[in-house]
Amino acid sequence: MRTKNLTLAALVLTAGLSLTACQGGDSDAATTTNDSGSSSSSAASDDSSASASDKDTSAAGNDSTTTKSAKGSGDGQVTTGACKTADLGFSTTHGMGEGNLTVRLKNNGDDTCSLKGFPGVDLKSQDASGPLSAKRTDLAAPAVAINPGETTRFTLHYPSAEGSGAYVSAIEVTPPNETHSKSLSVSLRLQISEGADQEVTVDPVGTGKQ
Repeated sequence: MRTKNLTLAALVLTAGLSLTACQGGDSDAATTTNDSGSSSSSAASDDSSASASDKDTSAAGNDSTTTKSAKGSGDGQVTTGACKTADLGFSTTHGMGEGNLTVRLKNNGDDTCSLKGFPGVDLKSQDASGPLSAKRTDLAAPAVAINPGETTRFTLHYPSAEGSGAYVSAIEVTPPNETHSKSLSVSLRLQISEGADQEVTVDPVGTGKQ
């Protein structure tokens, strides 16, 4: 492909991959209250022991490594934790609208796993000196549980161009809460214009029609 004289500064980005996905929960320690007007010292001791036992039980629950999804194909199933890149199958299809690419993630593992947050997506073009990192949209990220053999998805948005645009031959996808990525072959053409890089965005996993 011939070198383009149009500016590629908007596509030459060295922005690092930001992969944050917020997950967490709060738990309240159990407490006991003695409603009696008076109590013996042995009763107070029993109450104290019960309260301590309740707190120990609550603390043990907090140490569990499993999580429960709020939404997703797992239908609220208890999961074994975040999906690992090695256990996911990746595929792409062009979306209904021009400039949309759907990326599907399939759970190839033996257990239900969960995803929550934005994936990292880097676009690789031979017409630019470095990868172009997709920016996050403003959509809220749902918690998604994926049963074995089931899939979820996210959408990549980009300013589409005709034959004169910058050619993208591959994208590199890093799932939420993961550091390992997967390279996928694609065939996209991006507009070469000022501000075009700001239009390359990605939705969180689990949004859109599943």
